[in-house]
Amino acid sequence: MAKQAPQAGLNIKASFIKSSARNEECPDLHVPEYAFIGRSNVGKSSLINRLVGNKYLAKISGRPGKTQLINHFSIEDGQWALVDLPGYGYAKVSKIQRTEFSRMIAYYLRNRKNLVNVFVLVDGRHEPQKLDLAFVKKLGNWGIPFSIVFTKMDKLSNSDSGKNQALMNSTLLKEWDNLPPMFLTSAESGLGRSDLLAYINKLNGEIGPHLKKTS
Repeated sequence: MAKQAPQAGLNIKASFIKSSARNEECPDLHVPEYAFIGRSNVGKSSLINRLVGNKYLAKISGRPGKTQLINHFSIEDGQWALVDLPGYGYAKVSKIQRTEFSRMIAYYLRNRKNLVNVFVLVDGRHEPQKLDLAFVKKLGNWGIPFSIVFTKMDKLSNSDSGKNQALMNSTLLKEWDNLPPMFLTSAESGLGRSDLLAYINKLNGEIGPHLKKTS
């Protein structure tokens, strides 16, 4: 039986495992793994820190594109793993570096056997961006389970909070029959934290036992 997801006000036990510059350096884990990725400056590190209740876990930088390694974290004494991936968009890096990052991320996503879900973070203040749409379409084409996480929702009024999600829905439905799970979040207020944790807990209960049997 899966353990209950922590309540929104509680911290989660989280510890750093390793940063990897290449896929072959990633730790050999046999627990459910959840990757977080998004465009540069989408607020990924802040949301990860809010999710686990530790503002120092993922390094926050004022410079977009700072995350350039695959960062693994152990959650709740190894019950599952959180992965902080380099963002796409790669502000202020060379074309060669962008190509290398793209290849590294694509290889990880397509070959990581214990990867359960990719949380794609998009800035909820803006209409769907070409980079975000191109990335989620790649995930769909590759058959990789993913969810869309709208960040910075505290910056929007109640009347505007659902507009960009509706635009995302209508855009994706032009090509797909079904929509991925979507979450409205704020690293500032904690909005959506309990929903994300409950969803992860649900997937752990469904997929975790299978991973242990096949490891």
